[in-house]
Amino acid sequence: MENCIFCKFAHKEITPTILWEDEDLMIFLDKFPIREGHCLIIPKKHYETFEELPEKLASKLFLTAQKLAKQLKHIYKVERIGFVFTGGDIAHAHAHLVPMIDKNHDITSERYILNSDKLKYSSAHLEKSQQELENTREKINFTL
Repeated sequence: MENCIFCKFAHKEITPTILWEDEDLMIFLDKFPIREGHCLIIPKKHYETFEELPEKLASKLFLTAQKLAKQLKHIYKVERIGFVFTGGDIAHAHAHLVPMIDKNHDITSERYILNSDKLKYSSAHLEKSQQELENTREKINFTL
């Protein structure tokens, strides 16, 4: 899809901070992480929603996510890794993996709330520099 940013990532028109990829999947760090180590897994082929994924690809994505989650648990010394399939903000099936640092119960993160009197959601204040993302990639060093 021509305007899909994740398709642009998959075709290397824009390069995210990639942790791992093969012919079907790409894992990269979220530039606006909820917590350190927050990454996304996308199929390289465009599917708008996760239920459209072919069964074999969905299985591969899920098994890859399990392996990454085990590694993230070890690196970040956490009990849980949040795993969420989404597609609302970007209409390209994708999964988020979020180390549940500090709050085992809050994957959305209270850090998004800028003003509790009049809720305003934003992720701009979470943006990481390329150097911070590179440091996180080195720390995770994911391989299958």
